[in-house]
Amino acid sequence: MRKFVLALSLVAFGTGFAVADPAQDREALMKTFGRSMGELGRYAKGESAYDASAVLAALNTLNDNAQKLDVVALFPEGVLGEAASPKIWENFADFQAHADKLKAATASAVDAAPADQTALGKQMGALGGSCGGCHELYRVKK
Repeated sequence: MRKFVLALSLVAFGTGFAVADPAQDREALMKTFGRSMGELGRYAKGESAYDASAVLAALNTLNDNAQKLDVVALFPEGVLGEAASPKIWENFADFQAHADKLKAATASAVDAAPADQTALGKQMGALGGSCGGCHELYRVKK
């Protein structure tokens, strides 16, 4: 009887965990980037009154999420999802380099938090370039 209960427990334990969906996970992560960039963009364009603490909070959120970008785990070969191009796996080292560039750009933006709208606009150019450079090569256009 003990073996039966143990076996049943192992089966229940094993099925209690959902298999992660890398495509959904990475798309959710990318959406967090979009929300942070949208918030920062409103300050950079002057659509919202410049608030240095809110800008820093948005930069920190962007950086924290960028550091979670594990391309090996989130982009297993062949898992396309909505926007991933097959070109990712044709040149995975370059794709990884783009992810590393994004991580460095967001960390740098936090370290050199902009004091005003003009400085934020310059930072947004660098951050947007990191996003756009990868999207141009490795994202399927909708």
